[in-house]
Amino acid sequence: MNPKNISPGLSRRSTLQLGSVVLMLGVQQIARGATIVAVRVWPAKDYTRLTIESDAPITARQVFIPEPPRLVVDIDGIDLIPALRELVAKVQSDDPNISGVRIGQSQPGVVRLVIDLKKAMQPQVFNLAPVAAYQHRLVLDLYPAQPNNALQTLLKEEAEKAPSVSSVPSMLRPLADLKQQPLADDPIGDLINDPLGTLIAQQFKKAADTSSAQVAQKENPPVASPSKKKTDRLIIVALDPGHGGEDPGAIGPGGTKEKDVVLQIALRLRDRINQQPNMRAFLTRDADFFVPLQVRVQKARNVKADLFISVHADAFLTAAPAGASVFALSEKGASSSTARWLANKENSADLVGGVNANSKDAQVRQALFDMSTTAQIKDSMKLGNVMLGQIGSVGKLHKGRVEQASFAVLKAPDIPSVLVETAFISNPAEEVRLRDVSYQNELANALMRGISLYFSKNPPLARSRAL
Repeated sequence: MNPKNISPGLSRRSTLQLGSVVLMLGVQQIARGATIVAVRVWPAKDYTRLTIESDAPITARQVFIPEPPRLVVDIDGIDLIPALRELVAKVQSDDPNISGVRIGQSQPGVVRLVIDLKKAMQPQVFNLAPVAAYQHRLVLDLYPAQPNNALQTLLKEEAEKAPSVSSVPSMLRPLADLKQQPLADDPIGDLINDPLGTLIAQQFKKAADTSSAQVAQKENPPVASPSKKKTDRLIIVALDPGHGGEDPGAIGPGGTKEKDVVLQIALRLRDRINQQPNMRAFLTRDADFFVPLQVRVQKARNVKADLFISVHADAFLTAAPAGASVFALSEKGASSSTARWLANKENSADLVGGVNANSKDAQVRQALFDMSTTAQIKDSMKLGNVMLGQIGSVGKLHKGRVEQASFAVLKAPDIPSVLVETAFISNPAEEVRLRDVSYQNELANALMRGISLYFSKNPPLARSRAL
């Protein structure tokens, strides 16, 4: 607008307001040309995410109405098309947070969403710029106003844990007694070899016919139950299946998504941990939804975890690399160029998964990343070494030592933390193995042995008996 054409009667403030209107009209014109590419819904107990992807930026205004709880969202610059109507069908009846979605054209160029909620929520609505395979995204995150207390849930589950099939703790029963004990909640009825039982059976091979009670009374077994021998409290192991939801992680040549296989491995490891006396597993995600890196760390700290194990499936630019790896945090830079490259790739997960940059909680949690300690890294290296040794017994290792780099997800200042790359999903042969149930079980068993060996040499610190 030419300043010479402005009426002398217009004040400077009026001129600025007029300019703002012109700018807003420009944005509307851009948005009006947007085409909806896809709509997605990611339900979870933690929160439910709705994503509307378009080929150009779109803007939205939202109002939360508490009684009955619902979120009203007006999306500017688009018309109601079949792709948007798909949102209605994508919300399932078992969604923990949403009871239904209504959608309509409230006025030309404005589509209104009414999201009916099952309880009071704290919604976050934000835009994401194009990244990776995604174009522009409008994200609606629906967080329960009163989130579940994960630590209380773990304590309750431990209190309700069914008694062992034997009076002798499962950690101390010989392998022969455990071979035919399927996991209670394994849907495919996998048979497992208890990892601690295996170690004890190997140590006392000459006494294979000894009764379970006699084995339990042996002095100084090679791997003793940390909860029984060293401490009398609940031991919590945080398991962190990488990626999830909007972030698929690496994708193998056969289409296998990293987020899917690492969740399966973590669930199998969870079941093995939960079989042990005085030990519970906590998952940062137990379904297909996205969890920001800082939130994963905070979740583990909230439940006062004794260990943090992040499970991934590596990928590289070519199909040749193979083998598993274990990583710990570094204060002095990466131990190799490969470790640095991988850390940078994993640290970019928030960009793909989609983090609300305006969230105050995220800004507060950022402080955690400057709190790592030498003691934590030392303990993490101990954990990584025993993990690496056990994983090497079931498959190829990419490198025979624990690597180090600045992984954001490993920066809990008070929890020994490792990142396990179970295999290269970019390698066709290893992609097939990662999908194989028997191999997933072998990995879970190896990781369980590593956890047990670590605690046998590094008993957790004493704290309240309730924990």
